[in-house]
Amino acid sequence: MGFFAKIRDGLKKTRDALFGRIDSLLKSFTKIDDELFEELEELLVMGDVGMYTSEKICEELKKRVKEEGITDPKEIRRLLEEVVTEMLKGGQELDTSTKPSVILVIGVNGVGKTTTIGKIAAKFVREKKKVILAAADTFRAAAIDQLEIWAERSGADIIKQNEGSDPAAVVFDAISAAKARGADIIIADTAGRLHNKKNLMAELAKINRIIDRELPGAAKEVLLVLDATTGQNAVNQTKEFKNAAGISGIVLTKLDGTAKGGVVLAIKEELDVPVKFIGVGEQIDDLQPFDPEEFAKALFMDDDSFAELEEEETEPESQDNGEDEFKPATADIWAKIDAEAEAERQAEMSDKDEEELMREKQEEEEAARLAAEKQKEEQKKRAEQRKEKAKSKYNWNTVAAEGTDTSGDEDDEWLKQWRSGGE
Repeated sequence: MGFFAKIRDGLKKTRDALFGRIDSLLKSFTKIDDELFEELEELLVMGDVGMYTSEKICEELKKRVKEEGITDPKEIRRLLEEVVTEMLKGGQELDTSTKPSVILVIGVNGVGKTTTIGKIAAKFVREKKKVILAAADTFRAAAIDQLEIWAERSGADIIKQNEGSDPAAVVFDAISAAKARGADIIIADTAGRLHNKKNLMAELAKINRIIDRELPGAAKEVLLVLDATTGQNAVNQTKEFKNAAGISGIVLTKLDGTAKGGVVLAIKEELDVPVKFIGVGEQIDDLQPFDPEEFAKALFMDDDSFAELEEEETEPESQDNGEDEFKPATADIWAKIDAEAEAERQAEMSDKDEEELMREKQEEEEAARLAAEKQKEEQKKRAEQRKEKAKSKYNWNTVAAEGTDTSGDEDDEWLKQWRSGGE
C-alpha cells in the first residue's frame, strides 16, 4: 500500500463523518447563499474543527467564491481543499539540520508517547541515521524499561540511569554519548505531568539549559504527543503544554481510530502549533511526517478519483524488474509490539498511586466539561443569530410555535419555518 493510500485509509472515519456530510450538503444546494455557508460552518464545528477556525474557513470560502465568480455549490469542495491545505502549511518540517540534533518528547500518560519515540527512532535508523534515546522520564513507573525495549527493537542506542534520577543528568549523559559516538539524533523521553506545571517547567528549563550549554546552536524540537480520539480536549492539552513547555510541534496519534481528525485544523490555526507527525495505524511505518497537501487530498478525494490513482500507483509494480519489492517482514511483529506496549501501559496505570489517578481523571473530566459547555454556549449563540437573520430575511416577526423549546441546538420549529420562507 502506497503512502497516500495509508493516509487516506487512516482518515476514513474523519472523512466519512465530517467531509462526507459536507459533500452531501453541497450536493443538496442548487445555489450558493448565506444558508449554505451557515450550515457548512455548523458541520465544521461539529467535526472538532473549532468555532474560530470554522468561521475563518467560511469567510475565506466566501471571498474566493466572489473572486472567482463561482455559482455551482459543488465547486466549494475544491475551494475547501485548497483552503485547508494552505491553512495547514508552515512549520511541519522537522528540524534535524545539525549533528547531533535534539528532539524532546512530552505527553500525558496513555497517549502513546513511548511507542511514538520508538517509531520515530526506527524512521531515522531506516534513513541510516545513528540515534540515541535518552530515558529522561525517570519518575514514571516502568518508563525506562519500556524505552529500553523500543531502543532494542528500533536499532537505536539508549542512555539511562536509575529510576528517580535527575532527568537533566540523563540528557547530559546522552549528549556526551552522542558526541563520542558521532550520533545524528538524540531523542529524549521527557516528563508529561501536566497537573504540576511548575515542576514540569522547571524540569524542562533545566534540560534546555544543559542542551544550550553542551550543544550551542543545535537544532532542537519539543514535540507534544496527543491522542486524536480526545478531539477538542487535544486542543486544550496543546494550549496548556504550549504555555508550560514552549512546544514546537505536535505528534497526533490514533487518527485512524477517530472521526475527530478535524482537530488538526484547530490546533494549527488557533494555537499556531504545526503538526509534525500523524499516526494512522498500528504498524511501524504508519507514523508518517505530516504533509498538508496529502492530508487535505485524503480528506476530499472521492472514491472514483482514488481508484484511478491506485491503478496508476500499482501499474509499475506489475512490471518484473528482477528485484524484490521491499515489504516489511516485521509487520506482524510490530503489531505484537504495539499490543505489548499497550499491555505494559495498562499494567503501569494499574500500579499508579490511586490519588494521582483520581486527580488526573478529575482534571480530564473538568477539561472535557468546560469544553462541552463552551461549545454548547457557542451553538446557542449561533442559533440565536441565525434566528435573527431568518426574521430579518423573511420579515418574519412571529416567534416559534407556542411550547417549542428554541434553546436547544436544533431549533427545529423556527428553522423549518425559515427554510419554508417564514410562512
